[in-house]
Amino acid sequence: MLQVGLSLPRAPGGAAGGFPAQPEQGDGDGDGTSTTQGMLGSSPVTVVITSEADTWDIDTASSCLGCGQFVDWDRMPEPEQQANIPRDILTQPPKELKRLLREGCLAASRALRAQVYHRLCQQVACRLVTPDAPVYRDVASRLFGKHSASSHPLPDFLEGCSMPTYCLSPDGVTAMKKILICVGNLFPDITYSPILPSLVALLLHYSEDEAQCFENISRLIASNAPHTSYIDQSFLAHRASCMTFGDLANKHCPAAHKLIASSSENVFEVYSEWLSWLFHDLPFDYAIRVFDVYLLEGQKVLYRIALALLKQYRLSVASPELEGADIKADLQAFVQNIAEHTTVDKLLERAFGIRLFSRKEIWLLQMANRKALMERGITMVQSRQSFHLAVDMQTFSSGTVTAQEMRIIWSWIPERFSLSPPLLLFSTSEDGCSLQRFYSCCEGYEPTVLLIKTTEGEVCGAFLSSDWSERKKNGATSGFFGTGECFVFTVRPEMERYEWVFIKKPELAKAVPRSRQRSPSPGPMSLLSSSPDGRGTSSNHLAVPTPQRKGRLSPFLAIRHFLLPSKTASMFMSGSREGIIIGGGGGQALSLDADLLWGRTEHCETFDNPPLCQENFRVQLLEVWSFQNT
Repeated sequence: MLQVGLSLPRAPGGAAGGFPAQPEQGDGDGDGTSTTQGMLGSSPVTVVITSEADTWDIDTASSCLGCGQFVDWDRMPEPEQQANIPRDILTQPPKELKRLLREGCLAASRALRAQVYHRLCQQVACRLVTPDAPVYRDVASRLFGKHSASSHPLPDFLEGCSMPTYCLSPDGVTAMKKILICVGNLFPDITYSPILPSLVALLLHYSEDEAQCFENISRLIASNAPHTSYIDQSFLAHRASCMTFGDLANKHCPAAHKLIASSSENVFEVYSEWLSWLFHDLPFDYAIRVFDVYLLEGQKVLYRIALALLKQYRLSVASPELEGADIKADLQAFVQNIAEHTTVDKLLERAFGIRLFSRKEIWLLQMANRKALMERGITMVQSRQSFHLAVDMQTFSSGTVTAQEMRIIWSWIPERFSLSPPLLLFSTSEDGCSLQRFYSCCEGYEPTVLLIKTTEGEVCGAFLSSDWSERKKNGATSGFFGTGECFVFTVRPEMERYEWVFIKKPELAKAVPRSRQRSPSPGPMSLLSSSPDGRGTSSNHLAVPTPQRKGRLSPFLAIRHFLLPSKTASMFMSGSREGIIIGGGGGQALSLDADLLWGRTEHCETFDNPPLCQENFRVQLLEVWSFQNT
């Protein structure tokens, strides 16, 4: 193990050149076989190096030799032969440029890729005062002096991070280290950013010199475009990004997610490596194509491509093969050998065929995840921590589901809640069959999981995003409330989840312009169908769903953000003195009477679900679970 430990001079106040503190953000990971430790004061910086062993000495004579000077050309793949590259590609309108980059037009020319990269970075909207090439030359000269070689520690924000070097030469690896040291000096507010080494390494392949590479990476760091980010720069933001990917995988890759949840003890730890798949495990010719579109479109495309990898993984492995396997290592090996399964063009085609929600909706989800982490004590300035699946297999006890079944249900709920262990709020076996008792036990908790076991042994339920006290806001009428994060599910005889219909078909709903944000109003319908014992119906009607109150924990998929084509598309949950219903439009996914003894399940438009058990059922046991604040 190589020890790199020379002290690094810093400007007064921790920042050179008087540049302002950096807003936090965090991503990715790297590529590693050997380990380097540097000491900055008393703080160890552990970095995993991927290329051949080198001394990591700073050789100031290796700068400014021309584009491509940092590349080991023997290891670089040959450019693809591709005709009809537009000569005026740099002046194409954004939509056409997006299409060209997605289709790989830059893969045919290294010189063209270098020009486009520099131009794209220069067009990134960023803070007014951002370090540029002359600043780099000044700071690098001050830090490294005139010596032919010297050793310096890497910044603290790389502690425990991998360091992929792709096809860089030894001079390129040295240049990458110098740039990262200068980034640490000029952006002192970066506290954790494992994706930065990968981005610097890829940019160096297509930079004229270190200064140009530094200027371009600085613009990505300093980006201030609304609802857009390139580089997360704290442990909090990095972990929130990982949680957001877990939420998106849960929604857009249900088959792969179910496979991982049933095969892994900790689903979150598997998904926490999602950026490593892109900028650590993918071969260079795949990673550089990812980088092409990332520079133009931002972090959202990284979510798309990682989801596409997950979908491809599910298609390429059989469930029996994963029994007893290390799913995290298996996914890593799969991505490293992705060429055996699909081409880069097919991978990107699959990625851009995924219909994600808008950039703003993803940003809202990320902010909700950050808030949840902060409430658990996670801060911006913090080293890496591990989170474990919240369902303790040894101590969990329920009359409706087993611990293994609950673990899969817990993997379906939004990441920001699944970090907390389950808390039993209400059980008909302990609290009696009283709807009023149900309300009094559940009010004040958000969200909740409803579990029903029928007298026939079937088990079904619902994840409900809002506090049941919301029902009181409509007065005497019964209105639907909740958000698009609600879903219904079956446990026995088979486990299956049915989400809001717009999760699967987001193209059906349009985003509401800021000036027109509102909640749609479903038309009148009967609150409860006739119960199987013939005890009548309710004539109550449904009112306009209550708008989300400001500051709540579930902003993602709130109906106020959408123009919905159907008035029955947002019937998530409703309650009155006569009973409760979940889902609506053509029927209710679940409805229960005031005695919590009889229920009915039907297809409904909100979740597009089949009946969750026998259509008319008698309740053997009903439980409501929420989430402990730890």
